[in-house]
Amino acid sequence: MKTDRRAAALDTVEEKVRAGERLDAADGLALLESDDLLRVGSMADLARHRAAGDDVYFVNNRHINHTNVCGNRCKFCAFSAVEGEEGAYTMTLDEVLERARASLDDGITELHIVGGEHPSLPYEYYLEMISALHGLDPQVHIQAFTASEIAYFAGISEQTVEEVLLELKDAGLGSMPGGGAEIFSERVRGQVCSRKISGEGWLDVMRTAHGAGIRSNATMLYGHVETYEERIDHLLRLRELQDETGGFGSFIPLSFHPDNTELEQLAGPTGYEDLKMLAVSRLMLDNFDNIKAFWIMIGIKLAQISLHFGVNDIDGTVVEEKITHAAGAETEEAIAKGELIRLIRDAGRVPVERDTLYNIVRRHED
Repeated sequence: MKTDRRAAALDTVEEKVRAGERLDAADGLALLESDDLLRVGSMADLARHRAAGDDVYFVNNRHINHTNVCGNRCKFCAFSAVEGEEGAYTMTLDEVLERARASLDDGITELHIVGGEHPSLPYEYYLEMISALHGLDPQVHIQAFTASEIAYFAGISEQTVEEVLLELKDAGLGSMPGGGAEIFSERVRGQVCSRKISGEGWLDVMRTAHGAGIRSNATMLYGHVETYEERIDHLLRLRELQDETGGFGSFIPLSFHPDNTELEQLAGPTGYEDLKMLAVSRLMLDNFDNIKAFWIMIGIKLAQISLHFGVNDIDGTVVEEKITHAAGAETEEAIAKGELIRLIRDAGRVPVERDTLYNIVRRHED
């Protein structure tokens, strides 16, 4: 009987998808509870084609994680460290600039910068970092600092979030990544990241950023202690803010890696669940043009398969990602642009190199 009810619920969802109607919370639950992955994927592929055609985006970028010292100590994080303990590090501004310079000759168009909320670094460190990086090459877009980091900067500088954002924008900040969202549920955050900015606080920072002309991405960390209902609530709250501001460029579901975290007793998501979450994200977030598979987290081969499950962005060349690898990721820390192009082509899609704001750098149709 349960199977019959699930099939009937999925029939209803599919009718709405084919008619182009917006899905509700019950529809989202029906999708997550379904074990018919190929059917869910087929619906997501239809929605993907309507939103984005057959283009698949990637960016030539460099990640810099300037410090792993953080006062939040989130239970799902293997990256953060206490100041002074073994493995803790904080780059000088010269070290940050050295890493950026090393990638400029590779033709990068984006620097992606996130780090811990360091209890001792002054706000000026971050402001000077953005200004110095922008000075290296003003044509390279700087995407930096999660909403949680921005709220932290406001606290240590005794300014408003808007004042901090405008200062950073004047210094060269181009956009913000989507990290720190985790799961918006207060129940979940109380269990796994009680010191971090609240879910509503994250949304408020992004609302302010979008109002200041700073676009951002959005994320969700899934596969730990949250329920299906809490995942769908998270997606709906993002959809509501996107209706309001239109400021999100892409959504990236982040697959939880338990190794070396305080939640390492959990199994973490399977590849089946990863594909389903990507597909459901495409179906629920009808006002997000771009759904991104972060290959660092799910592996490059599964990311390639996800191009048939609602995904139209495979992220980028990355270079030296540390956060997910601290939690046991076995993927490479970088990938060549030519390999991304090959993977996209083999999936029957058109590789399109983009910049951070989804302006086309080059279509690789040949």
